[in-house]
Amino acid sequence: MKIIYSEDHRLHAGAKEMINGEMVPMFEKPERIDMILQRIAELSYGEMQEPESFDLAPITAVHAEDYVDFLAEAFELWQKEAETDFALPFVFPMRGLRQKPGRSIFSKLGAYTFDVGAPIVAGSWQAIKTSADIALTGQRLVQNGERSVFSLCRPPGHHAAADMAGGYCYVNNAAVAAQAFRDAGAARVAILDVDYHHGNGTQSIFYGRDDVLFVSLHGHPDQEYPYFAGYADETGEGEGEGYNANYPMPWGTAWDVYGAALDDGIAKIEGFAPDVLVISLGVDTFKDDPISHFKLEHEDYLRIGEKIAALGLPTHFVMEGGYAVAAIGVNAINVLLGFEEAAR
Repeated sequence: MKIIYSEDHRLHAGAKEMINGEMVPMFEKPERIDMILQRIAELSYGEMQEPESFDLAPITAVHAEDYVDFLAEAFELWQKEAETDFALPFVFPMRGLRQKPGRSIFSKLGAYTFDVGAPIVAGSWQAIKTSADIALTGQRLVQNGERSVFSLCRPPGHHAAADMAGGYCYVNNAAVAAQAFRDAGAARVAILDVDYHHGNGTQSIFYGRDDVLFVSLHGHPDQEYPYFAGYADETGEGEGEGYNANYPMPWGTAWDVYGAALDDGIAKIEGFAPDVLVISLGVDTFKDDPISHFKLEHEDYLRIGEKIAALGLPTHFVMEGGYAVAAIGVNAINVLLGFEEAAR
């Protein structure tokens, strides 16, 4: 399997995030990708490839132009007002407040982010843009006939909405890839999100559409981030009614329950009959993940790959979360190994 990767991800390294009422070191950090690379090297797995460079049109196909402009200029604006090396919002335009961002970077940060989990540093925009380029390079390879490709994206993307960053995510790489498939001629695209946290951004981007099916398996929003999205009754709206399927599961979920939900989600994808499949590949469902509460084992990721392969679709894997750093390489590559073995 071809693996698309760039060293640019190292340019984005936020110092701290807010969790449980205190500022703690970021769980989303460059070492996550280092461990995946280490596993790839150990197994001599795959064929590494640098991403192509794309213009902003595929990104603005799913993201608002003013939001993308904000991401590109945010750190420069921050330094003019705050003069520190780490940008985070501290006020948000909630109910009763003016919704339109003003000139201040503090206003823009609040308007274009929905939490304090998306810090911006000097190299963030380059890393964000390259992460999208990685997804688009993988998309193009699949479009041109590759059975499967792994886009090793960082920062991740599935929490990013059309005009908001959050949850470590800025540009929604899976959504950008899915739209690129549509623009290249695919009549229907399915996105399967197996990250522990609900892909609220991906859901919101496609919620009113019937050409992109979104299926997500995740921690129940009664217990888990992002709390305000991911319930089972969120099934789409307008033309998109019935094209959004959520499988929220409680803390402690292990393979018996998770595997059954995955089977049901895959059956929905099969019934949709898409031309291509995009996988938001998060492995924070692992039993030892420090910010998650599922109980999957290493071997369960082989099974996930096997079940995805059974669909027989061109498949684009896009990296999302996974914060048990020592295990992320084994788990992510196990999905790909299970897929390739079953696809033979």
